[in-house]
Amino acid sequence: MKLLKALAAVIALQAATFGPALAGENLDAIKKAGALKIGTEGTYAPFTFHDASGKLVGFDVEIGEAVAQKIGVKAEFIEGKWDGLIAGLDAKRYDAVINQVGITEARKQKYDFSEPYIASKAVLIVREGDDSIKSFADLKGKKSAQSLTSNFGKLAQEAGAELVGTDGFDQSIQLVLTRRADATVNDSLSFLDFKKQKPNAPVKIVAEQANADYSGIIIRKGEPELLEAINKALAEIKADGTYAKISEKYFGQDVSK
Repeated sequence: MKLLKALAAVIALQAATFGPALAGENLDAIKKAGALKIGTEGTYAPFTFHDASGKLVGFDVEIGEAVAQKIGVKAEFIEGKWDGLIAGLDAKRYDAVINQVGITEARKQKYDFSEPYIASKAVLIVREGDDSIKSFADLKGKKSAQSLTSNFGKLAQEAGAELVGTDGFDQSIQLVLTRRADATVNDSLSFLDFKKQKPNAPVKIVAEQANADYSGIIIRKGEPELLEAINKALAEIKADGTYAKISEKYFGQDVSK
């Protein structure tokens, strides 16, 4: 028993002694390989998706490329389904995940996040000319087009709306436009992208949640050197205008605040 305890103490001491060094070695390995491996979905426009030619593009993709460039390497994207995307960090399939991963206390228990690089809010969207809904409270008794299991759906339901089930943002907007629903509670970034693509669509935002949700670049715990390098890169692309250029391209405005 004493021998086991002694071995455990040695292992713990080694972990404490060599953990940070190994973390530094990962950043060194990234620089030596010349590539930052990034996990992403590739099916979540406008953040990470394939264009008509099949090329992987999107806001998160360009942010990843810009961050990698500042670190002095290229971005190498590895695609995977959302359900297993973050777990891919544990399997060391990649060094980081850039895929609109919300910064939550639960995730912070197991992983480290960069400083937030994008913010979004839940917004209430209605047809142009509809003045009957001006706030979330006005949803009571109204039909709201929502993904039934989403947080947005819960918000609409809590406000007293009757939910009309949809598969996502695009379908929700279509139901509002065709008057099969009165409104939709949805993501502000998705709305900005939609209006960028279809500026004349007769829909508008009439209310938004007070608090924003933030997303960050997520990595394994115990890699402080990599985290510092990523945060430094994010600060640099914001300072030199690179971030603003990418943000304007996809959303028509700065989405970092």
